[in-house]
Amino acid sequence: MGVADYAFYAFAIVVVASGFLVVVSRNPVHSVLWLILAFISSAGLFILLGAEFLAMIMLIVYVGAVAVLFLFVVMMLDVDFARLRAEMARYVPLAALIGVVILMQLALAFGAWVTADEAMALRQAETPDPAEVHNTKALGLLLYDRYIYAFQASGLILLVAMIGAIVLTLRQREGVKRQDVLAQMYRDPAKAMELKDVKPGQGLR
Repeated sequence: MGVADYAFYAFAIVVVASGFLVVVSRNPVHSVLWLILAFISSAGLFILLGAEFLAMIMLIVYVGAVAVLFLFVVMMLDVDFARLRAEMARYVPLAALIGVVILMQLALAFGAWVTADEAMALRQAETPDPAEVHNTKALGLLLYDRYIYAFQASGLILLVAMIGAIVLTLRQREGVKRQDVLAQMYRDPAKAMELKDVKPGQGLR
């Protein structure tokens, strides 16, 4: 085995171990840190496969944006870890049952997996020759040239899903002070601030 083989096994072991620790860690901050390690190791696997563009996307988008956002949100929220662990312990049997069902389904699916004879030829027909076109350019040609309509349709579906999630979570609650943008824009500067002449030894009422 060469250096690439050892690097593959090292990255693969780290990905599996860190993914397992993401699930079993009791501290959410530690889970996010293990998730970041899993993303970085996955980027290393993409580099070994020759997909440098996907590796950079993994680092920039998932590590630099998504995982860091998760980390900041978890650290800023006042999470009661004792209550969180107690609620997690209640759902452990149900989670174990769902996990066993998923493993059984995966075993049945991979057990009946049959590769078609023409699958490799069809797969190679979609991708250009790596010796002629760089992988980043090939990916751009597939997304923005050959499958542009499917790519735009998927973007519209994600946009509709995002708008739907915002509409479903945007509820009017009583007793909650909301921001009035128009009132802030059209307020009178002369009435927005009032100066108080506080004498020495006298407080504000």
